[in-house]
Parts: sequence; structure tokens; C-alpha cells
Amino acid sequence: MRCFVLLFLGMMLTGCMVGPDYFRPAVSTPSAYRYEMKEVEETIDTAWWRQFGDETLEKLIFEAVSNNRDVKIAAARVEQATGILIQTRSPIFPQVNYSAGASRERASEQNGSRIWSLMDNPRNAFSISAGATWEIDLWGRLRRATESARANLLATEEARRGIALSMVSTVATNYLQLLGLDEQLAIARQSLKSYGDSVRLFELQFQYGHASKMTVEQARTRYETAAAMIPQIETQIAAIENALSVLIGRNPGSIARGKSLHQLTLPSVPAGLPSDLLERRPDIRQAEQTLIAANAQIGAVKALYFPRLSLTAGYGQASSDLSDLFQGPARTWSFGGSVTGPIFSAGAISGQVRQAKAVREVALLEYESSIQQAFSDVENALVSRMKLAQQLQAQKKLVEASREYTRLAQLQYDGGYVPYSTVLQAQEQLFPAELNFAQYHASLLASVVGIYKAMGGGWVMLADGMATGTK
Repeated sequence: MRCFVLLFLGMMLTGCMVGPDYFRPAVSTPSAYRYEMKEVEETIDTAWWRQFGDETLEKLIFEAVSNNRDVKIAAARVEQATGILIQTRSPIFPQVNYSAGASRERASEQNGSRIWSLMDNPRNAFSISAGATWEIDLWGRLRRATESARANLLATEEARRGIALSMVSTVATNYLQLLGLDEQLAIARQSLKSYGDSVRLFELQFQYGHASKMTVEQARTRYETAAAMIPQIETQIAAIENALSVLIGRNPGSIARGKSLHQLTLPSVPAGLPSDLLERRPDIRQAEQTLIAANAQIGAVKALYFPRLSLTAGYGQASSDLSDLFQGPARTWSFGGSVTGPIFSAGAISGQVRQAKAVREVALLEYESSIQQAFSDVENALVSRMKLAQQLQAQKKLVEASREYTRLAQLQYDGGYVPYSTVLQAQEQLFPAELNFAQYHASLLASVVGIYKAMGGGWVMLADGMATGTK
């Protein structure tokens, strides 16, 4: 029997695996980014959120990776995929089992057969045995299935890292938007106070006949415009605070602030080549593992065309008397093998093969699509960073010009050279210009977050480690 087992063990180890082996598909990658920045730094693998210099933001990100529900759900799915892998690969090894039993039974003696005079009736039966079964994986069906399950596990792990990437980027972006709205709210409140002072001044002048009713109402129009803007900004602040609270695993509520928008440091743009995305982006890595799993599944179903060879063995003791159960004559044993294979399946196997090939084709197209989308994301993020910097600079000059225009208009009105409508016109340009400047500033900071998100990098592993408690 030992030689028999060793023979088939050798057959298993030298058996071939049907189905295609995986090779990474050739993809076209640009040599450089179209909107690549001239000044870049090797910061792709660092915790980029620390470059803003805001400890409150760093605390929010740590809280998010520790408590975010989506991250925890992704971690649970990894555990599920791990269990599937363990289950799938288990048939590669011999399956050993045991059994024990005891019974007492009485047979009918109604026919008066004399056989019962030769046997105990009722009688006892005791048994204990161990058995083993082993499917010899000659054609690699089990190994291909295990390869597919392992790739699915890795794809699930990459999905978890992708969630960590998205979640950290969203927390940072929302926090920056929140600071931008705080700046806009401060501008609106300051403008409201200034406009309120003008209304009160003109109301006094109107009472003493030094200003017309039209001038008073013009000033009041400007005041009410600013007053109407404040609830709108406060609504946006509350919505982002609630979204951030959910992201970090809290119930909706207020969010603490650290530094103001103008106190933050603009992070540097990370350096990297387009080809690096294939190794950095979790979504690309996930798509490739899904492709590997689909490729291996073709071999698993193709192996169904070939015969399946199984070995069985059993050893035990059986006796009608418990005291004699472990005596030599009570010993039982068996071993054998079986071969099963298809002759006619009416397309059941060929249909599975066709499905597996189609699934692989879909996975290949999704892999290629994810690569192209990644290049597009990086290009969009780089051009957004570049153009927002230009836009912010132009908006800054607009704010400075609008302030000077407002100051000169006020001086000319005080001197009696122009009507108040000229001052009002200048203020109507300054107020939205200041609001837009705060918005563009926040957008510029957030655009760098977009670059790090698009490029992926080692920081994703760092965030994932923070989420799993390994760092």
C-alpha cells in the first residue's frame, strides 16, 4: 500500500496543470505626463497630509482610518476571502476523518428461524475507525482553483487599500473645503458689519436731510445681499461637518479646526513616472488580481474534461463486545481507488469553459480600462493644480484691484464727486471677488490631495497599516 501511495504522490507532483499560465498583458504607457510640473519632490511614499502642517487634520485622518465603517467592511471582506482560499485549497491535501459508534438492537424472531439460536438477540455493536480520502490533482484543477482564490484574496486586499486611499483623500479634501467655507463666512460677516454701519450712517443722514431715500435703500440692498449669503455658507459648513463626522466614524456633529486656510502650507507635487502607476494604484492592482483569478479559473474548468483519480483508505476496530473492541480479531481495514470522468455532458463543461473565457476577457478589458483611467486621473490632477495656481494668482490681483477701486469710489463719494451708486458698484465687485479667492485657495490645496490620490504610492500602505493597527 505504501508503494501505491508513493506512486500516486509522484504522479500528483509531476502532473501538469491545464489552462493558460498568467503573463501580465502588454500595455501602452506614456513616457511622461503631459502637464508634468517642473518642480517635484520624492514625496509619493510619505504621509503627505503632514505637509499641510495642521495637527487637527492629521488627527482626523487617524480617527478615520481607525473608525471608518467602509474600511472595517473592507477588512471583513478580506477575512471572508481568506476563508474561501483556505477552503478552496484544502482538497489538495488528504482529508482524514474518524468515526465511532455503539448500538444495541433486537431482530424479529416471528418466523421462528433457528438462526437466532446461534446469535445473540438482542445484540451489541461497537466500532471505531479512521479514514482518509485524497484526490490526486493530476490535471491541476485544484491548484488552478487555489490560484484563483488566492488572486481573489489579493484583489480584496487591494480593494481595502483603495478604500483607504479614497477615504483619506476625502477627509483631507472635505477639511480643506471646510476651512475655505470658514474663510468665506468670515468675509461675509465682516462685509455684513461694514454694510450695516453704512446703512445706519445713511439712515441718520436721511433723517437730517443729508442723504436721499434712494441712497439708504441702495446701502440696505448691499447689506441684505451679504445677509442672505451667510445662511447659505453656514448650510454648506454644516453639511461638510456632518459628512466628515460620518467619515471618521462619529455621529453627525461639529468638527474641530486647527489652523486657518491661510496658515496652511501648500504640499509639494510628488514625482513619478506613468509606468509607476501599474505598481502603485490599488485599483489597477485589484484589476490585475481579478484578471489573474479569471485566468486561473479557465484551467480549473478545463480540467473537468479529464478523469478524476481519488484514493481512499480506512482502518478501524469493530466488535459486539466493548471489551474485545481493541483485540486483534476486531481489526478492519480497506483501501482502494476510483477514477471518474465525463463521457457525454451535453455541453455542461464546454459551457463552463466558455463562461470562464468570457469572464477573463471582461477582466482584461477592465484592467486596461483602469490603467487608462489612472493616466487620465493623474493628468487631470496635474493640470488642475497648475491652472488653479494661475487662477488664484489672477484672483488675488482682482481682489487687490477691487479693494483699491472701492477705496477710491468711497473717497470720491465723500468728496461729493460721484453718487453712491458708484460705491455700490465697487462693493458689488469686491464681495464676490473675496469669496472666490477663498474658494480658489481651498481648491488649490485640495488639488494637491487629488494628485496624491491619483498617483497612489506607499502612503496608501501607511494608511492601510494605520487602519489595521500594524503601524
